[in-house]
Amino acid sequence: MPVIHTHVSIATTYEQREALKSAYGKAISAVPGKSEGWLMCPFEDNMPIYFGGDDSRPAAYVEVNVFGRSVPSSAWEQLTESIMSALSTTLGIPEDRTYIRYTATTDWGWNGGNF
Repeated sequence: MPVIHTHVSIATTYEQREALKSAYGKAISAVPGKSEGWLMCPFEDNMPIYFGGDDSRPAAYVEVNVFGRSVPSSAWEQLTESIMSALSTTLGIPEDRTYIRYTATTDWGWNGGNF
């Protein structure tokens, strides 16, 4: 159950969200046992995001959550590279204006119950 929740300070188009969703679908395979088949990608755009007290340039905050107890740090490193590259290429958001937060937990609900 991976989720990549993207918050950006700029407007996005359907095509841009589709491009990011596709990039995330490929990138999530860096996490052992995860695939695009269970990936959820919520997008929030036009959010006021102040980075270092400044909101004059585009910024992003991305949350990556996966079902599991632990994830190798090398997987998070690969995801960071892929996600930041996709945001930079697709939306022009600089890597130095992007934070990514990673969590792994076994507390997940789906389809009326918990895993």
